[in-house]
Amino acid sequence: MMAPAAAAPDQSAKTVCVMDASGYLGTHLVQSLLHRGYTVHAAVQNHGDYSFENKNLRVFYSDPLDYPSILDAVKGCSCLFYTFEPPKEQSTYDEFMVEAEVRASHNVLEACAQTDTIEKVVFTSSITAVIWWENRKSIADLDERNWSDPIFCKKFKLWHALSKTLAEKTAWALAMDRGVNMVSVNAGLLMGQELSISNPYLKGAAEMYEEGVMVMVDVKMVVDAHIYAFENPSTYGRYLCFNHVINKHEDALKLAQILTPDSPYPPPSWEGSRILQQRISNKKLNKLMVDFEREIQLEE
Repeated sequence: MMAPAAAAPDQSAKTVCVMDASGYLGTHLVQSLLHRGYTVHAAVQNHGDYSFENKNLRVFYSDPLDYPSILDAVKGCSCLFYTFEPPKEQSTYDEFMVEAEVRASHNVLEACAQTDTIEKVVFTSSITAVIWWENRKSIADLDERNWSDPIFCKKFKLWHALSKTLAEKTAWALAMDRGVNMVSVNAGLLMGQELSISNPYLKGAAEMYEEGVMVMVDVKMVVDAHIYAFENPSTYGRYLCFNHVINKHEDALKLAQILTPDSPYPPPSWEGSRILQQRISNKKLNKLMVDFEREIQLEE
């Protein structure tokens, strides 16, 4: 799950922070950044010890709701890779989680604004911050210009979508106000972790499937997208990140079997041949990654 080895920016810019580094994505990000020669500040909340050792790794116990602890973690870093991880004792998305994630987003961006060495923030958001609003079916191809509607999300209790939308909007507003260089990576449903039907991303999964916006992504692509978004100085705005589209009955059935392995499933039928139109685009990110990989090949 490593990004390809390549020359990173000069030494003065080679210290970065990953928060929260104890989650599934954060752990893989730390490993890839260390592999690329960075010194990494791994900021983790107080849930378990951060076990693996590396001479270029420094571990900080940092709570995104505790502003001073964020300042400590990002001090001397050129980039913050920020991913919100729900506290272990409160893993269910509800109104309270929305408030916590928005407050954390504000704290993190303010801390980066106060840190002179920070050159860029790479903010992990979600496809759920893109796809939910009343008249969404009127648009043929959703992309990074689209936003989920908080009123719609609240009405239908789409708490994950509401949380990601408001947290990302808060981050963008503060970044623009405080002059912080930020890009966001809006990821699809992350594969490779322990997926279950209780994953909050999946609220409204049937509608996502029927509307051609049920997308997934493997962790390697998300990690590479984050690193490329930092290392390429021309990156800007939002990048939709996915590499699997669930738009066939057969694929939907396979996903359902992973999510609820003990449930009985009907045998394959004619539905398996029907392919739903994909209605979401990640062209912007694909172009970035192709261009960046070309640059790496020229350097080698």
